[in-house]
Amino acid sequence: MEQDEKSLMGRLRQEILWARERVQRFGRVTPLERLELGGEGPEIWVKREDVTAIKAYKWRGAANRMAVLTAEERGRGVVTASAGNHGQGVALAARQLGVKARVYMPRSSPVVKQQAVRRHGGEWVEVCLVGDSYDEAVVAARRDEAARGAVYIHAYDDVQVMAGQGTLADEVVLSGEGPFDGVFLQVGGGGMAAGVSCWLRMYWPGIEIVGVEGEGQASLKAALAAGRPVALEEVDLFCDGTAVRQVGQLPFAVCRETLNRVVTVTNREVGQAMRVLWEGLRAVSEPSGAMGLAGLLRERERWAGRKVLVVLCGANIDFQQLGVIAQSAGVEALASRTLRIRIPERQGAMLALLDGCFGGLNIADFQYGKSDREEAWPIFTVTGEDRGTREALEALPGRLDGAGLAWQELTGAVDVQFRAIPLRGDLLGYPLFLRLDFYERPGALHDFLDRVVRGRASFCYFNYRQSGERIGRALIGLDFADGEAREAFRATLPGRGPGYRQCRAVEEETTCRLLGY
Repeated sequence: MEQDEKSLMGRLRQEILWARERVQRFGRVTPLERLELGGEGPEIWVKREDVTAIKAYKWRGAANRMAVLTAEERGRGVVTASAGNHGQGVALAARQLGVKARVYMPRSSPVVKQQAVRRHGGEWVEVCLVGDSYDEAVVAARRDEAARGAVYIHAYDDVQVMAGQGTLADEVVLSGEGPFDGVFLQVGGGGMAAGVSCWLRMYWPGIEIVGVEGEGQASLKAALAAGRPVALEEVDLFCDGTAVRQVGQLPFAVCRETLNRVVTVTNREVGQAMRVLWEGLRAVSEPSGAMGLAGLLRERERWAGRKVLVVLCGANIDFQQLGVIAQSAGVEALASRTLRIRIPERQGAMLALLDGCFGGLNIADFQYGKSDREEAWPIFTVTGEDRGTREALEALPGRLDGAGLAWQELTGAVDVQFRAIPLRGDLLGYPLFLRLDFYERPGALHDFLDRVVRGRASFCYFNYRQSGERIGRALIGLDFADGEAREAFRATLPGRGPGYRQCRAVEEETTCRLLGY
């Protein structure tokens, strides 16, 4: 280690010790909780930074930095740039210290974070929305600093900010639950990873410290390869709390000495980690908050029998995004595959397919629209949760081949993801569309189709996706031989019955829109 890095490490340790008392004026010690996964695996402990006043750890660094402002600096006010959580920390400290603050945020920042900054800061804080990225917010904030003489509070590239974040590691040490064999720390600008790794390395020299970055925002990994911080050309924004183009100079100097290695995780893996946190702790995490756990889960077998720490560093997520992630993770947590299967375009062929090849499987998604007179290509996403259904899932291609059915693998296909379901109205005779609400249990949907539809009409449309609710909802299109058969079906259609709660024909206007009239 070079002399200046030794000096930086020494100063950071001292600042963390001093920060202990300062930070506690602004917030309380957060809990350290055991996460039970079941089966063989590591003993996982989660530092719950999501239960703080701002639902993230960032208040620590902001409060520590602002607590040492001189009277003259307080009079000038402060300015900062933030994707959201750091801005909340500055707002919280500004209100308690009576310091005017301006927080520059990208216009694309989650609304929940924008509102939280205003709520925590009250009359002491002004939120300025500029640009589409964190970098543009930084440029605007720096211009403000130069023009108005305000003190810039950096989100991560500041020793006292890093020291404030390091107090969460101090709390882990003082909890008495250590020592830990390993820790997985998410990395954005690197402030938390630097402060926490510095403190844990001092107390537990043998701990393995792993930095975790998103695949599309791995600025620390790029810096380690280059030997210095470098700017990424593009940054993925799914984990918005760690979406930084370039790791900080000071955090980089610390992390390259304290971290054993850096791993990257996919957005899908982060979504799965969010689900694990919900199921294990009933904790709602923002994507970046679950990134450390995602890194550990990727290496779960390697850490079996060992004690590992992760930090749930934030829970500031828009409700709408939470719903999308939860729905995606619900399917992806299971073994799954998406297949497009060719069957004859004739009455009864779809039910025959369901009866024959899909026994023992859960259909999580079903998309079909009639687009050819001779052939139908329904798309199914099927899942297996236990050993038996997983085996049935693995056997599905063989079943299809044995039945003489052509099929294509479409797992991850963009058109399936966006539900681009084609339907040619000119191929239909006397269509009727049904809104079906059925009880989400094995066989309920099949039973409805078998009892109510079989032998009376052909399928021309099917749109169903499992949502995790007790009630499944599907939009089904049926095509009849003539108008008399359609009206007879409509007249005798029971509104509710065994396995389903409600079935009703959709209004004529909806039918016209579906058919493009």
